[in-house]
Amino acid sequence: MAAAMKTTRKSSVGTKVVVLGGGLIGSVIASDLASSRGMKVTVADSSSASLKNCIRRAGKKISTVEADLADSDDIARVVAEADLVVGALPSGLGLNALETVIDVGRHYVDISFMSEGNLHLSELAQKKRITAVVDMGVAPGMSNLLCGYGAQKLDRCDRLEILVGGLPRHRHWPWEYKASWSPSDVLEEYVRPVRVVEGGKIVWKEALAEPELADFEGVGTLETFLTDGLRSLADTLDVPDMVEKTMRYPGHIELMRVLRHLGLFSPEPVTLPDGTTVRPLDLTSHLLFPQWKFEKGEPDCTVMRITAEGRLGKIATRLIWDVVDDLDEKTGFSSMSRCTAFPAAAMARMIADGSFKRRGVFAPEQIANDKGLLDRMLKELKARGVEYVARVETID
Repeated sequence: MAAAMKTTRKSSVGTKVVVLGGGLIGSVIASDLASSRGMKVTVADSSSASLKNCIRRAGKKISTVEADLADSDDIARVVAEADLVVGALPSGLGLNALETVIDVGRHYVDISFMSEGNLHLSELAQKKRITAVVDMGVAPGMSNLLCGYGAQKLDRCDRLEILVGGLPRHRHWPWEYKASWSPSDVLEEYVRPVRVVEGGKIVWKEALAEPELADFEGVGTLETFLTDGLRSLADTLDVPDMVEKTMRYPGHIELMRVLRHLGLFSPEPVTLPDGTTVRPLDLTSHLLFPQWKFEKGEPDCTVMRITAEGRLGKIATRLIWDVVDDLDEKTGFSSMSRCTAFPAAAMARMIADGSFKRRGVFAPEQIANDKGLLDRMLKELKARGVEYVARVETID
């Protein structure tokens, strides 16, 4: 559904890349980039165990450095000699890293699910002749790209819907879930107020609200609920109705509502009768996260559906993209790490080889209609086994 790409590219030979964060996703980004011709990849992380895992995954193709990635000076130190930086940090570290990398004057691709706005940094990036593409994972990321493309492809776009979920391939009692990405960011999804667009206006709603069911071939029936995943889409696209929902196996929503109602997701300290002070969120995380951890080699899957509704000429039309992806048993890379890492790595290659030259800070939907960009992205993902299946429906 994207136009064919005819782009002359420069070689990325000798490109020095620093990946900030060597966790589940950062290690896959590093491994994928290290397999690209001429890219010299260094991974920075505070955890020696994570760095050893990166080496295990990518072999001698990468180098590593220990760094405190919550510290601006340490970030500036490790990116000083880089041509390009890729951020794979938890949400709480995302904005500081972005600001620091721009200030140092390095191109940046980021997947951090930061709660703060970041497009206001575009003017600074332009002044420094820097390209920064933020939220370039799966959702946000590919969801934004496809929404931006779908909204432009239709003559009039009336509605955009994102359904997305990272799940264990096999259901587990009682949670009906395991965390295929940062568990702390998952919990934040359950408490962060949700922005949706209704009738052209931003409306705030409660997370975990408005449950519905959706069916996916090969997966079955999933329950969907509101989460704050529209992010920049609510500001950058002129579409009257937009919503993002997360998907889980049926039963998970009610469990999370009960825990939230009890106050177990609260970061505010409480004092127990014996005088001990504890943050409920810390206790919940301590008890819950081990139960949400995937066992070694346990299969996960990523499920997403992007729908753009409107008109093509006089015909009411629905454009749909589906992806159902599984753990890669050959590499051991989880589905969520692959689906998130590969778009970021592809975007990094486009910046490195000169295919994408615009300066500033961009959300994915802002670049979705750049000539050939989406076509190349989908091609690279398909080559790695992540295939987005497109279809067009007429709305009765």
